This record gives sequence, structure tokens and C-alpha cells, in this order.
Amino acid sequence: MKVHVMEVGSCQANCYLVYDDETKDAFIIDPGAQGKEIIREVGKLGLKIKHIVNTHGHSDHIGANEYVKEATGAPLLIHEDDAPMLTSPAKNLSIYFGEDINKPAADRLLKDGDVLDVGSMKFKVLHTPGHTPGGICLVGQEACFSGDTLFALSIGRSDFPGGSHKALINSIITKLLPLDDKVIVFPGHGPRTTIGQERVGNPFL
Repeated sequence: MKVHVMEVGSCQANCYLVYDDETKDAFIIDPGAQGKEIIREVGKLGLKIKHIVNTHGHSDHIGANEYVKEATGAPLLIHEDDAPMLTSPAKNLSIYFGEDINKPAADRLLKDGDVLDVGSMKFKVLHTPGHTPGGICLVGQEACFSGDTLFALSIGRSDFPGGSHKALINSIITKLLPLDDKVIVFPGHGPRTTIGQERVGNPFL
């Protein structure tokens, strides 16, 4: 597995290009902005995009969905509980940033336990509500793409509509901390970390 990270948009959200280095089969996680730049990197790396995955439905993680989907023809995936956010500027918060993100809708609705196959890679969908009702993490290949659930020595906000601090902490404790210490965490913002580092050093846990 190879991971190429891009910080996109004014909120500097992490957009990940995750790919099989042999087949170049890939998926994009959270194309939040700068669609042209994302597609340019896809071309440079020679990737074949199989899925576009949103870890949750906030505007800084979905802003370039339309451009990237049109450019790649790949299906758009999000958890079923956050699917309404893709077509509602109020729910995805874009209206508060002077934007109007209201498309595209999801092509596939994810549930806890679903498995995504990309090349030789397999990733399991973990439903981790708290930041949003349908927040997810993708776990596989000794990696966890945690969206805005878990950050390096921090956790996601829970004060947006649909958020819950109690649910967020429960998601981390029951879904993420059971993972192996060596699992690398690729968060929605900021630097990577590991489950082991968060287990012993995260002040919120």
C-alpha cells in the first residue's frame, strides 16, 4: 500500500490517495477541495481510481466530490447516516462558508463492517459516530484512515449539529483502541500518528 497525502482547502483537510503500487488501483479519501490538483496528482501517479470515499459529510471533506467524480467516473461512497449531508448545504455546513455544496449524491451507502477491495488491498468500514452521525474510519493494511474521529493527540469536534462527545469517545474506545499499537493513523487534519501513541498520550482518552 502506498499513501499520498494532500492538504486541501482553507481548513487544510487531508485528502488521501491510497493505492496498490503494483496494479495502481486506488481510491480517494475526502477530496475536500482543489479538485484539479487532486486529479493532477492522480495522473502523475498513474492511478486507476476505483472509489471515492467520504469519511463524513462536512464541506471541507466533500467540496471536490463533484469534480473528482466527473474526472474519474468512480462511485462516491459515504456512510448511510451522513448521506443526506451531501445534498444539503445546511447539513454539510457549506452554507456558512458562502458555498452551496448540494451534489452529487452517493452512489453507495456504507455500513459498519463493509469491506472495500482495491487491488490487493482490503479495508474494513468502522462506523464511528460522534463528530457526525455517520462518521467512519477505514482500517486495513496496518493503517487507519480516521477522518475527524481521531487526530494526533486530539479528537474531533462534537459541537456541530449531529455531534456527540459521548458517542465520539465511545467510538474511539470501542472501535479504534482495540486495534494494534503499530497501526498508523491517517487523520482528517494534521500529522499521522499511531494507535499506540494515542493510547498512552492522548489527553482526551
